Amino acid sequence: MELVTEIVGTLGGWVWNVVFAVLIGVGLYLTVRTGVVQLRLVPEMFKVLNDKPGPAEDGKKGISAFRAFTVSAASRVGTGNIAGVAIAISLGGPGAVFWMWVIAGIGAASAFVESLLGQLYKIKAPTGYVGGPAYYMERGIGARWMGLLFAVIITITYGFVFNSVQSNSIVDALGGSLGTDVAAADALWLRILVGAVLVGLTAAIIFGGIRRISAVSEVVVPIMAVLYLLLGLLVVALNIGEVPAVLTQIVEGAFGIREFVTGGVIGVLIQGMKRGLFSNEAGMGSAPNAGATASISHPAKQGFVQALGVYFDTWLICSVTAFIVLLSDPEFGGREGASLTQSALALQLGDWAVHFLTVAIFLFAFTSVIGNYYYGEANIRFLTGSTAAMTAYRVVVLVFVFGGAVLALDLVWSLADLFMAFMATINLIALVLLAGVATRVLKNYEAQRRQGLEPVFHSGDVPGLSGLGAWDGTDEVTTRAYWEDRRAARTR
Repeated sequence: MELVTEIVGTLGGWVWNVVFAVLIGVGLYLTVRTGVVQLRLVPEMFKVLNDKPGPAEDGKKGISAFRAFTVSAASRVGTGNIAGVAIAISLGGPGAVFWMWVIAGIGAASAFVESLLGQLYKIKAPTGYVGGPAYYMERGIGARWMGLLFAVIITITYGFVFNSVQSNSIVDALGGSLGTDVAAADALWLRILVGAVLVGLTAAIIFGGIRRISAVSEVVVPIMAVLYLLLGLLVVALNIGEVPAVLTQIVEGAFGIREFVTGGVIGVLIQGMKRGLFSNEAGMGSAPNAGATASISHPAKQGFVQALGVYFDTWLICSVTAFIVLLSDPEFGGREGASLTQSALALQLGDWAVHFLTVAIFLFAFTSVIGNYYYGEANIRFLTGSTAAMTAYRVVVLVFVFGGAVLALDLVWSLADLFMAFMATINLIALVLLAGVATRVLKNYEAQRRQGLEPVFHSGDVPGLSGLGAWDGTDEVTTRAYWEDRRAARTR
C-alpha cells in the first residue's frame, strides 16, 4: 500500500507541475481578455456583495449573492489556510507568502470568469437555481460528454474524498488539543465518537438542501473568519515592532540574492503559488457550483463576488496564518503544517491558543464538508434528476465523513490530488473556449453602469448566445418585471 501511495503521489506531483503552469497561463490570458477586471473593478465587488436576492423559482426567497459566496467560502476556507500556509513557509521560506499574494491577484480573473459563466448557464431546479462548469460545458460549448466527465470527477473528489480528509483533520486537531495520539489503537473510541458526531451534524444540514447549507454558512463562515482574523491581529499587535522585518523577509525571500544564487528561488515560487492555488481554488471549477445558486439581476455580479472571495481567502485568511508563523520562530523542531501554527500561537499567546485553534480547525473543516457536499449535489443533479440517486449520494457522503475520522487516508489524499488536477484541466479548457462570451457579458454590465442603470441581464442583450435556461425569457414574466422594477426604484 505504501508503494502504491508513493507512486500515485509522484505521478500527482508531476501532473500538478504541468497543471499549475496552465492555471497561471489561463489566469494571465483571462486577465488580458477582461481588461484586468480583478483589479479595475474592486469597488464593484463590494457594491454587489450587498445586493438583495430576487425571487426563487419555487416561490420562496431566493439566495443572495452573499449567501452563495459564503457557500463557496465554506469549501474554499479550510484547513489548508492553517496547515497549507505553514507548509509553504516551512518548505519555501517567507518568500512563498509573496507568491501566494501574486497568484491570488492572477487567479481572481479566472474566478470572475468561471463564476460569471456558472451564473449565465444556470438552470431552474425544483429548489432554486443550479449550475457550474458541467452546465456551461454542455450549454455553452455544446459538449455534454465534457460536462459528464467533469461532474463525475468533482463529485468523487469533493463530495467523497475531500470530505473524508476534512473529518480526518478535525480528529487530528482534537488529538493535539487533548494531548492524545489519535492514531493509537486505544484511541479508536475517540475517532468513532468524533465521526458519529460529524455524521449527525452533517446529515442535519445536507438533507435540508442548498437553502439550509447557505443559511448555516452565512452565519458560521463570517464568525469563523472574524475570530481568526482577530487572533492574527492580536499577534501582530503584540509584535508590532517586528512587522517591518517580517515584510522585508517576505519580499527578500521572493526576490533575494541568496535565493537566486542557490537556485532556491524556483522552489520558493512553486511552493507559494501551489499553496495559493490549492487554497483559493481559482480556475479549478469548484466555486461556480455555489455561485450559480444566487438569484441576481446580472451574471457578472456573481463573478465580482467570487473574485472577491479569492482575495478574502488568500490576502486575508492565509496572510493571518503567515504572520502568526513568521512573527514567531518558524523553526520548531521540524514541525510543519497545523502543528507549526499551533506551536507559534502557543508561543505568542499561551497554551489556551492551541485549544482555540482546535475550534478554528473544526469550524474551517466542518464548513468545508458542507460546501464540498454541495459541489457534488449540483453535479449529481446534472447527471440525473433521480431523487433516489440524490439520497444515495448523501448517504455515501456521510460514510466518507465517518471513514475519514476513523481511517488513515494517505492513498485517498494522493488520489484526490490527481483527480483534482484532471478536474482543473477540463475546466480551464472550457474557460478559454468561453472567454469571449464572458467578456461580452462583462461589457454589457459595464455599459449599463455607465448609463447610470442598475445592470439587468436578458439573453437578447448579447446576440448569438444560446442555452441560457434562466435568462432566455422562458421563465415567468413576473421575474423579469421584478428586476426591472428594482432597477427603476434604484434609478429614481
